[in-house]
Amino acid sequence: MKRILLSVFIFIGFFANAQEKEEAEEQQEGWTTEGNIQLLFNQSAFNKEWAGGGTSSLAGNLTFDYSFNYLMDDITWDNKVWATYGLTKVKTDEFIRKTNDRFEINSIVGKQIKETNWFYSFFAHFQSQFDSGYVFSENPETGEITRTETSHFFSPAYLKAGPGIGWHKNDDLHFNIAPATSRFIFVDGDFTNAAGYVDGSYYGVDKGETMRFEFGASFTGYGKFKLVENVTLENTLSLYSNYLDTPGNVDIDYLMNINMSINKFLSANLIFQAIYDDNTVGAFQIREVFGAAVTYNF
Repeated sequence: MKRILLSVFIFIGFFANAQEKEEAEEQQEGWTTEGNIQLLFNQSAFNKEWAGGGTSSLAGNLTFDYSFNYLMDDITWDNKVWATYGLTKVKTDEFIRKTNDRFEINSIVGKQIKETNWFYSFFAHFQSQFDSGYVFSENPETGEITRTETSHFFSPAYLKAGPGIGWHKNDDLHFNIAPATSRFIFVDGDFTNAAGYVDGSYYGVDKGETMRFEFGASFTGYGKFKLVENVTLENTLSLYSNYLDTPGNVDIDYLMNINMSINKFLSANLIFQAIYDDNTVGAFQIREVFGAAVTYNF
């Protein structure tokens, strides 16, 4: 629990430090929109004479990012849609494997507290995936690779909502604290009705059920900063503690994206993500992607 609190304080300190460096800017009233579509690509290839070892592979990751925000007097309404899907094909593997799959909608409405950057807020967040996920295994006798489906669209799906208080410098710098957050976890009953299923082993949902309800505290933060010319660092952090079941086991979801622009359409990207959710896996899930990207901004 101490490491989680330390993470929050460091993240808030990061925001406070960035606020001091930011020049005052006039926010435009009404609707503002911003979005981009990005295709991240990487590959490796070896001919049969290559003596150093290696396997040819091809990978791609498509991301859609769209924000539509509203400001009028002391009311703000920030909305963000984020979707990403990635595949990789290794020459020696008969299966095309999924490397990334996520769909999110995040919405926060706020009312300014006097003439400050603080707001009374209410947020809603939905998260799921597009495609099936599999566990791969090898038959020790034949060497054949088989796969077993472990998830698919809307299984799991997460819905969080609750009142709170937020700090909003601008569209690139804000966080929200919601101490009374309801969270629903939806799954397909085919998984929880399987023979031998153990209560809570599939995203915390009990045997025969299709939903799990939780009530707890939520923290979300977003910061996008310019490191040097043509290089930006984007951070997203989400924390959740369930009051009803082991509140000390805080769920963590941190995403970092470093974008290095080459020109209007080409860039290099480094993506790092760390997730901890003991209802899924009792350890950190880590992924990292680096490659060249084609980007279209609108």
